[in-house]
Amino acid sequence: MRLEGQETAGQPRVTLLPTPNGSGPSQEFEGHWPEIPGRSPCVAGVIPVIYYSILLGLGLPVNLLTAVALARLATRTRKASYYYLLALTASDIVTQVVIVFVGFLLQGAVLAREVPQAVVRTANILEFAANHASVWIAVLLTIDRYDALCHPLHHRAASSPGRTRRAITIVLGAALLTGIPFYWWLDVWRDADPPSTLDAVLKWAHCLTVYFIPCGIFLVTNSAIICRLRRRGQSGLRPRLGKSTAILLGVTTLFTFLWAPRIFVMLFHLYVAPVHRDWRVHLALDVANMAAMLNTAVNFGLYCFVSKTFRVTIQEVIHSAHLPCSLGSRSEGTGVEPMLKPPGLPKGAEL
Repeated sequence: MRLEGQETAGQPRVTLLPTPNGSGPSQEFEGHWPEIPGRSPCVAGVIPVIYYSILLGLGLPVNLLTAVALARLATRTRKASYYYLLALTASDIVTQVVIVFVGFLLQGAVLAREVPQAVVRTANILEFAANHASVWIAVLLTIDRYDALCHPLHHRAASSPGRTRRAITIVLGAALLTGIPFYWWLDVWRDADPPSTLDAVLKWAHCLTVYFIPCGIFLVTNSAIICRLRRRGQSGLRPRLGKSTAILLGVTTLFTFLWAPRIFVMLFHLYVAPVHRDWRVHLALDVANMAAMLNTAVNFGLYCFVSKTFRVTIQEVIHSAHLPCSLGSRSEGTGVEPMLKPPGLPKGAEL
């Protein structure tokens, strides 16, 4: 994030309000704010700093705990859904580290320094790649659940951990490749010129890749899954909604609603709002970005609410992490004798 200032006759040097160089653009407020040495003024005051600090402080440990629990479940059950959820959680962790920590807190609120353009653009690649990976892994999970419910025989014959890992690897590689063009993502909020053709192409590519196409797939597959369950109920069979299917519906619904404001404001800015004057669009984009980043931290609550197995596994992870600490402190406090007793010797015959 860059801090840009300008001087006018008879006025002190001022700094235009910066915004996080996340996966989306930003714009200055209309007007000037006095420069505060050593601090980075923020668009909506300290609210975004507090929000992203809480989001990172709570969301990152929770996602790490979720990743450990899902890794255990994937190893035990070898189910494809757990591998997909594990990859989704890993993408959320990368998103929180790259966008929230590096892009906003470290670069903007802590360092408050001008960052080399090459570093900023390289970070853009990682930010967009993490976003694309997250949403398209959710697409893989959607297709897997659709295949399991609507074509169970084919799913049982074709599903395997190796195939699941290959699909995840392909998606991660494709996400990294699709993030490379966003090296040239233009920060038109600070540019005085209107959006260029390249910027419009990149914005539409981002909207299609991360929202419109995935949401279209979510709508079609989830509708087919719900219709399938309803037909089972009408035919007299019990329409059992599995835990994986419930998690799928929850993940896709949360993503659709939390990312909708960001996409709407981005397109509104591109075609309707002035490029560098309307502070209300700037504020709306800040709020929309905050809602989109919330999507990286809410899945833990969804998993706990839906799956008892996940809750039990979380308790096991916490207990196993706490047990070595308690054993270490107990051994230090009681002074256990460092003496080995050979098996089979009677009591009192120790060497």
